[in-house]
Amino acid sequence: MSDVIVIGAGFGGLGAALALVEAGHRPLLLESLKYPGGCASTFERGGDRFESGATLFSGFDEGQLFHRIIERHAISVETVPIDPLVELRAGFTLTVPRSRGLFVDSLCRLPSAPVEKLRGFFATQQRVADALWPLFDDPALLPPFDLKMIAAHLRRAGKYLPLLSLMGAPLGRLLDEVDFEPLRIFADAVCQITVQTPAAEAEAPLALAALDYFFRGTRHVRGGIGELAWGMARAVERGGGSLGFAERVAAIERRGTRWHVRTRKRELDADAIVANLLPSALHALGLPPSRSTRALDARVLRGWGAAMQYRVVDRDVGGASAHHLELVADPARPFQEGNHVFCSISALDEERTRDGLRTVTISTHVPLDPPRTRGRDDAAYFAGVQDRMNATLSLRAPELVAATRRTMTASPRTFERFTGRPRGLVGGIPRVAGLWNYASLSPREPWPGIVLAGDSVFPGQSTLATTVGGYRAAAVIADRLR
Repeated sequence: MSDVIVIGAGFGGLGAALALVEAGHRPLLLESLKYPGGCASTFERGGDRFESGATLFSGFDEGQLFHRIIERHAISVETVPIDPLVELRAGFTLTVPRSRGLFVDSLCRLPSAPVEKLRGFFATQQRVADALWPLFDDPALLPPFDLKMIAAHLRRAGKYLPLLSLMGAPLGRLLDEVDFEPLRIFADAVCQITVQTPAAEAEAPLALAALDYFFRGTRHVRGGIGELAWGMARAVERGGGSLGFAERVAAIERRGTRWHVRTRKRELDADAIVANLLPSALHALGLPPSRSTRALDARVLRGWGAAMQYRVVDRDVGGASAHHLELVADPARPFQEGNHVFCSISALDEERTRDGLRTVTISTHVPLDPPRTRGRDDAAYFAGVQDRMNATLSLRAPELVAATRRTMTASPRTFERFTGRPRGLVGGIPRVAGLWNYASLSPREPWPGIVLAGDSVFPGQSTLATTVGGYRAAAVIADRLR
């Protein structure tokens, strides 16, 4: 019998389960799918292995969280630095190298670049990023705080000063001061896949930190991110925890002082639960909506789903290493619904297909908020999105189209089947400007003994961030059990 049940083996649940093992607990990790990772998993169809989402993964350099997890738990996984990290094509081509300084230099060399303003913008951006990224390296720096962590933050107080004048303001204000279209396009492209909103509307400190995403220990996981997910799951088991894959939770209810969890296979009791689930999924399991979960659910629904393409392509596309393309057909239009796509191409030396070819995962954001989509015919709508994705690929990456051998498309409903994510929602809450972003920094405990984890609770919004959030959720549970 386990004192803690973790529901959902996405990276938020994996992080929570590992942290509980490290604290001496023996958690039970339940997952409805046959494999871990959630939105950041590697799945197989017809002998081809794809990343479920098109993205990059950070936090792998020495001293950063994933590096420490791999070392601490002796996880057998190989991570590979890639350079360049991304190639942005939007009527011009901007290559993003591993070096942040080289990237800024390349922007400054573009025609009509306002060099002094650009360097001033990135000086501010680096100060903000240097203040916030250590929170991802050490989850103990995030709330809830003990006296030791309060003292640590007091020592870092000088680093937080650049944030104060920016809190509650949109990043667009700083971009307007620079007034350089390639910078705006780059910022829009990064913000759409990180803080889930256009740069003009994004909360400035969070967006400025997100602009460093490519430069913070970004690596390729050989064989797919699922290799790391499986490694973390097995580390939970080696540490005394238990795994329950293909075991969907059917209901949760309070019985006395404990929580009773019913799955499709058995009945379980626990003192506490870490729920790596959306609020709506918990409501569907029988937990009554609270004021906080209703508010969180409303914000989640203002977020995004993903329309996907999974392609198998010839071996000679791109270089030998894993390769990433960010494509924008029309920079003047919103970066969604096929106008903006992100492509992740597997490495040449990986066995991803039954015939020795390479796999590509391609994604675009689609709105799921009912007021924005009411009255549409879903089949026709998503067919149109796929057509626009194809048009963007033909315009900006014709070599990828020409090399395609087979394609599988996916709507958010299909993505839901691949990831277990209700309605195919991805990326958490759009971090639009406002002080509300700082109102709920501690892990949420909407019902006594149940703590939320995942990309919809702070810090969320990347594989690294959800893992950090899982560690903080586990800290709350460990304190409760003590």
